Amino acid sequence: MSRIGKKPVAIPSGVTANIEDKQLSVKGPKGTLAMGLSDLVTYKLEEGAIQVAPANDTKAARSHWGMQRTLVSNLVEGVTGGFVKVLEIKGVGYRANAQGRKLKLQLGYSHDVDLDVPEGIEVKTPDQTTVEISGIDKQQVGQFAAEVRRWRKPEPYKGKGIAYRGEYIFRKEGKKK
Repeated sequence: MSRIGKKPVAIPSGVTANIEDKQLSVKGPKGTLAMGLSDLVTYKLEEGAIQVAPANDTKAARSHWGMQRTLVSNLVEGVTGGFVKVLEIKGVGYRANAQGRKLKLQLGYSHDVDLDVPEGIEVKTPDQTTVEISGIDKQQVGQFAAEVRRWRKPEPYKGKGIAYRGEYIFRKEGKKK
């Protein structure tokens, strides 16, 4: 039994959910999100909640159960509060600047890195070493944050690079004489 899957997803006030044509759409104050529904799981729209249950007793259905419930929960959470990933840049001369729909990174290369911000994502740079990526789709926010981080991952000797806020960077001791 899935502990996560058993819990119904509560729908807060101001949020509407609709199941049509193998598609779940959730509309809230921040926007509208939709996802395709799996055949291995059944979805019931009850008063103030969405209940997810396996369609049959196969191993595949049980393994999809908890994940599908989490995806539904992410839809509801996204249209109500949204998701934020904060990246911190460490290193001499490393900085970021958000200019409209572009993110300009200076990461010690011979050229600046210009990234186009996808639709549905908002990027802010409160200071030169902090990048805040926000949006209503959790997967899209996490994917763009990973693409930004990929340009200069934190290295273990000095800790220079782009890291998520709160990420632990395993440090190594340098060479000894």
